[in-house]
Amino acid sequence: MVRGYPDLFGVEVLTAQENCDLLIAQAIEFSPNAVVIGNENCYTKVSESLKNYPVKVFAGQDSIAQIVEMDEIDLVLTAMVGYAGLKPTLNAIHAGKHIALANKETLVIAGDLVMAEARRSNIMILPVDSEHSAIFQCLEGEQPGSVEKIYLTASGGPFRGKTRSDLAGITKEAALNHPNWKMGHKITIDSASMMNKGLEVIEARWLFNLQPEQIDVIIHPQSVVHSMVQYIDGSIKAQLGLPDMRLPILYALTYPQRVTSGLPRFNFADYPQLTFHAPDTEVFRSLSLAYEALSRGGNMACILNAANEIAVHAFLHDRIGFLGIPEVIEHCMQTVSFIRNPTYDDYVCSHREAIRRSDEFIVNLKKY
Repeated sequence: MVRGYPDLFGVEVLTAQENCDLLIAQAIEFSPNAVVIGNENCYTKVSESLKNYPVKVFAGQDSIAQIVEMDEIDLVLTAMVGYAGLKPTLNAIHAGKHIALANKETLVIAGDLVMAEARRSNIMILPVDSEHSAIFQCLEGEQPGSVEKIYLTASGGPFRGKTRSDLAGITKEAALNHPNWKMGHKITIDSASMMNKGLEVIEARWLFNLQPEQIDVIIHPQSVVHSMVQYIDGSIKAQLGLPDMRLPILYALTYPQRVTSGLPRFNFADYPQLTFHAPDTEVFRSLSLAYEALSRGGNMACILNAANEIAVHAFLHDRIGFLGIPEVIEHCMQTVSFIRNPTYDDYVCSHREAIRRSDEFIVNLKKY
């Protein structure tokens, strides 16, 4: 996006966890004030590669959390995966930076806290996920209280229509073969298990101030209708487009304006049939666990998210089978200490306890 609109955007800071080569290449191209590599073991490589460029190099998670406070920054695009995005996002809010949110886990873990801090600091949180961007766009110009419910669409992932017995021996290669979207490994596995949609349900609850019963998930294999809002008069507004993440990113970065783009245009003639059906929550239990965590409130969604992160990592490293992912999550939701009104420190402790409980459970969990 920045490359295509040099008159609109400038890059002040770039961060990465371990992808040194891409961070170095982008730093050379965009000449930011600073870069941060999360993995401190990569610092030497990045520093040496950029020593002849006017770019400051930092390393470590604390540096990522601190550097978003720079005065020169107007908007922080948070796209880190998982729990790691929470502290930098909160720091950016406290520093008065508007947020383009691509890290749904920030609101899953501590949505009540994050949104309260954003309101207190008069900060906009602009959704980057295609589904939440669609809802956001459909709500523009509408009156508060006019929403009856929303529909978050889901492709169904690579295992749409499968039974539990079909999923028993699923390999990570099959789970990573998403039919519509190209994403990182963790998000792709979440999509295959439908936990990604569960996390989006929780995120939507906080972004749009909705109750759990106002948020429905609908399977839409073509990924053309990105989500819908149903209003109290019965009318429905939907946002449509080709499955291309560049569009919601561009919308968040340029809001409240729209700018001309060279992105591919949708052609109705290419999609003579758009289909929709309800998800199977008995097969894809992660989705129902997410609804349960949302209904229970407190720190339960934080527990769910931490357990899922560990379970997905274990699956990707051949330590558990695909159906083991919801087993790990359910175990942690039943055993980790529940806190009704958590503070930030409580969320940190809950995350750590859920990781410990997950690791202990995985050791004794059969792979298939």
